[in-house]
Amino acid sequence: MLDPQTLRERFKIVQSKRESLLRLLEQPDLGTLRIDVNQALEELDDLIDDFDRTFPESPLSGNGGN
Repeated sequence: MLDPQTLRERFKIVQSKRESLLRLLEQPDLGTLRIDVNQALEELDDLIDDFDRTFPESPLSGNGGN
């Protein structure tokens, strides 16, 4: 089992991928893939919110989407 600090560090890595999704969303030739990228962003934002509620002493918010 992971200790809370290790979990927070790993989650920060996952959270950092949000910027990649935002850059991808800016691509004009994304086509129908835009729907999937939007869905991934929404789910990642939900995950970040859930993590912040579970570990309120170390909020990782600031995701810009909520």
